[in-house]
Amino acid sequence: MSATQSGFVRSTLLFLLIGTGILVGIIVATFGLVERTQETFTYILQERDIRRMSADLMQKLTDAETGQRGFVITEDELFLKPYEDSVGDIRQQLVRLEEAVKDRPAKAQRILELRSKVDAKLNELGQSVNLVRSGQRDEAIALTEADLGRVLMADIRVILDMFKAKSDENVQSGTVEQLKATRQLQWITIGGGIAIIAVMGGALLVVAQHIRALAASRVEVEQLNAGLEERVAERTEDLMQANQEIQRFAYIVTHDLRAPLVNIMGFTAELDTSLRALQAYVLNDGKTLSEQEIQEARLAAAEDLPEAIGFIRSSTRKMDGLINAILKISRDGKRQLKPEPVELKPLLETISNSVYHQISESNGTIELAIGVNQLTTDRLSLEQIVGNLFDNAIKYKQPDRPLTLQVRATPEGRHMVRIEVEDNGRGIADHDHERIFELFRRSGHQDQAGEGIGLAHVRSLARNLGGEITVRSRLGVGSTFVLRLPSDLSRLVRS
Repeated sequence: MSATQSGFVRSTLLFLLIGTGILVGIIVATFGLVERTQETFTYILQERDIRRMSADLMQKLTDAETGQRGFVITEDELFLKPYEDSVGDIRQQLVRLEEAVKDRPAKAQRILELRSKVDAKLNELGQSVNLVRSGQRDEAIALTEADLGRVLMADIRVILDMFKAKSDENVQSGTVEQLKATRQLQWITIGGGIAIIAVMGGALLVVAQHIRALAASRVEVEQLNAGLEERVAERTEDLMQANQEIQRFAYIVTHDLRAPLVNIMGFTAELDTSLRALQAYVLNDGKTLSEQEIQEARLAAAEDLPEAIGFIRSSTRKMDGLINAILKISRDGKRQLKPEPVELKPLLETISNSVYHQISESNGTIELAIGVNQLTTDRLSLEQIVGNLFDNAIKYKQPDRPLTLQVRATPEGRHMVRIEVEDNGRGIADHDHERIFELFRRSGHQDQAGEGIGLAHVRSLARNLGGEITVRSRLGVGSTFVLRLPSDLSRLVRS
């Protein structure tokens, strides 16, 4: 072996070792961050469950007390149904809450106190019910009007409010940890990409020097180098797209999920203010109230409390919808693909038949032009993609003209298949062509219900299948969604 060849081999091995080391470092760091993120996310979900169970337990106690008081006052057996239902649920809810907080020291140390207070409250409620049943209604009313029940409920509320406050703090700190992990992953990705590019640049320099020494192999090596540069460009583009998706996800976590929390915290303060007005009215202990205090209590009961509770419920529903959407796309990404031969025409005909009645109602039509007999892919994912595109075309059709839906499938190169779904609906503005594929993003006038996850889900499924989806559209004219998929997914799965 010549000195030139020996130097080339040594340099190649050195760059290979460096590149391998960098890749191993990136993989280890990424795996660690992913594990930490998953643990934090699980922790956040557990804290949300603790908060929900605490709120449910308080509500059940309130329902039980309401039913008991209704029975004591009216002696009507109908009030015992909600009371008895709530008592059974309270004991089950308390057991679940004990299990949930056993690994939370601050909450676990007060759970025995909570159980004692709850048992005492249930005993007080049951005693008054038994007194009424035994004909001692006056004694039952006296027991109900005593301070024991009110004090127990106040103590229970304090403990459960502490549970909810701690859970809110833990959710907030968990969110901060998620953001920190996301930023770390971003920097690792950027740093690793730069390091890999630097190593590849050095490797290319060594290759170029060796090419000059081997004039006889110049043409062949130049072709190899061109192919290598093309792959570097593809990998760099993939890396940039992944980085952009990480940034978009970080924005979603910080903005879309934080906004409902801000609303909840704001209207919780509104609830607290309204509660003080009601407490002054309800717990006045026989004192004479001013006209202003009475008006404030009535306003709180009639307007402030219902409004605050309504906004809090709306915010929690929105947050739950956003989290479920993220989990849905995450689960689809983790689902094991099952490549199998798929006859494209029968599959598209089946999906078309499932929506034909919706299109035919307005004299619409579906046209299929299938130039590909078969491809090997994951059937379920492909059905979800096409079904979602059909549903969108129906949902956003122009009301003043029948919907025309055209589906074309043609080969593209040796290893790809191109499927186009074209409609004559409302169309999409130029600046929204990429935005519609982002999670929780919608375009145009919003007169249809939706969370903005449909096309984000479609793009996620397409990329899982090794393909991509794009759109061509003009406002008022219609849209064409272009789906490019590998003709044989099994080759990608094996690789």
